[in-house]
Parts: sequence; structure tokens; C-alpha cells
Amino acid sequence: MTKPAPPELANLTPLAQLRAGRLPLRLAQLFLGLTLFGLAMAGFVRAGVGLAPWDVLHYGVMLRTGLSLGTVVVIFGFIVLLLWIPLRQMPGLGTIANVVWLGITADIGLAIIPQAEGLWAQVSMFAAALVINALGGGLYIGSQLGPGPRDGLMTGLHSRTGISLRVARTGVEVFVLGVGWLLGGIVGLGTVVFAVAIGPLTQLFLRFCLIGLPSPAPAEAPGAPVS
Repeated sequence: MTKPAPPELANLTPLAQLRAGRLPLRLAQLFLGLTLFGLAMAGFVRAGVGLAPWDVLHYGVMLRTGLSLGTVVVIFGFIVLLLWIPLRQMPGLGTIANVVWLGITADIGLAIIPQAEGLWAQVSMFAAALVINALGGGLYIGSQLGPGPRDGLMTGLHSRTGISLRVARTGVEVFVLGVGWLLGGIVGLGTVVFAVAIGPLTQLFLRFCLIGLPSPAPAEAPGAPVS
């Protein structure tokens, strides 16, 4: 007996994402993934051993402006979405939810997660946040409701300029990391560990979190989520 093919990421327009089926399940998974994402962001901050490149920028801006981390995350999410316009990217429901809900849950996480004290507590909290972040990413991407604004920026650069996704991602993240570091964002060994480990970990969780869509893709468009 032939085994059914495993589900795959579909390349859908924003409207097709909503029409593709299993929407209640996908919405629940989307918001669970984003919630874990935001809590993991707060965990990285409380661990104090280094943040993800974009979060180095968010934290640096937070220090300079006095805004909450979540507010900065939301503001930058909308700024990045504006950069989608010349790249001709279309945001999905998941993209908009990412911009808003991620910032809310990051602030909630900072309110409930205590500061880690001592090296072992810091390392343990960072490791837990890394796994939670990867699981959140697998759930979010697996819901198939549109890329996050930052991932969409990278795929848009790839599709419009022809540069590889790896170069686009590396270039953007090195730039935001540098700016964030100059603003006082937390850069450390954890930043390096995150950069190396988050891709494989997210891909691992995505195997189990990817929701197969029962209906075929009504239309195809650039901008599928990337891990």
C-alpha cells in the first residue's frame, strides 16, 4: 500500500490562503505559534546572553525611545510591510497577525518572566526560549497563512532582484544586527547560537506542524513563508 505524500508548503495568494480549507485549525495554530514566538522573545531578553538579530534592533530602539519592546516590534513590523510595496509582496492574514500579536505577547512575556540570575539560569532560559521559538515558528509557518513581515522582505528581495535567499537574509540580518548593537541591543554568544540553530530546529518542528491543505492551490503567487 502506497503511503500518502507528506504535506507541503503551498504557494498561495492571500485570498487563496483563506479559501484553502481547514481554516479554524489553521487560525488556532497560527495564534498559538505567534504566542510562543512572543514569549520566546521575552525569554531571550530575560536570559541576557544575546538576542536574535532583529530583536537586537528592537531592544536597542526600546532603550533609546522608552517604548515597550512589544510596541517597537509592532512599529517595525508595519515599517517592514511598507517595504513590501516596491517589492510587490502581498501580506496574508498571518502576516498582519504577526505584526500585531507578536508585540502584544512579547510585552506579556516580559511582564511574567523573571530575569535570569546566574550563568546556569541564563543558559537554561536561553535554551528553553530557543526551542519555544523554533516550535512557534513551525506552528506559525505550518498554518500556511502568509509569511512574517521580515521573511516576506527577504523573499521579496530574492524574487525582485534575483539574489539568493541566503544572501538576502544574511545581508538584512547583518545590517539590523549592526544598527541594533550600536543602539545598545543585547549581542552575545546567544546571538551566534540563535543564528546557527534556529533554522534546523524550526525545520524539524515544521515536519510535524505543517497542516496539509485538502483543496488544491487556486492560484500561485510569490511570497511563501520560509523557515
